[in-house]
Amino acid sequence: MSLMPARALKSFACGDVVPGCTRTFRGGDDAEILALVAAHAAADHGLAEVPAAVVDAVRANITTVLAPVG
Repeated sequence: MSLMPARALKSFACGDVVPGCTRTFRGGDDAEILALVAAHAAADHGLAEVPAAVVDAVRANITTVLAPVG
């Protein structure tokens, strides 16, 4: 049995912090996730600045997932 190569990615589901939101994000590291989430928060939730408590909640809910390579 051969295993497919995989790489670790970071993942975040906005609904883990904002009930009802279905957006999900994947990126190479926490900083990339936070940048994506900040843009989403501004565009879809009307937050010009993301409060520190929300950033902390996002960080606490970022997970590592394995994604196939290729």
